[in-house]
Amino acid sequence: QVHVVESGGGLVQAGGSLRLSCSCATSGVIFSINAMGWYRQAPGKQRELVASITSGMRTKYADSVKGRFTISRDNPKNMVYLQMNTLKPEDTAVYYCNTDGPLGALWTWGQGTQVTVSS
Repeated sequence: QVHVVESGGGLVQAGGSLRLSCSCATSGVIFSINAMGWYRQAPGKQRELVASITSGMRTKYADSVKGRFTISRDNPKNMVYLQMNTLKPEDTAVYYCNTDGPLGALWTWGQGTQVTVSS
């Protein structure tokens, strides 16, 4: 099983920014061939995919974060990042990273990182 560790969350005022990081404990080959995604789960809601990036660096975003969030990856370091700008209270959630392939998230879920946006 591949384990991931998310970090970078915190408390921020509406309009602020945060940068999340995800470290993946796997081989470089395994990491680089997988599309990766950032997911979030707000209280009382299902976990949702908010951004993903393929091995070829193509990105896609949920409509709710498009234009505000940017996903990136550093294959040599087995890292995935999520730059979040112009944060809104509705972005408050626990954020997770995992694969985003045809079968969805395949790796062991990490603890996530809490993002809280105050109004």
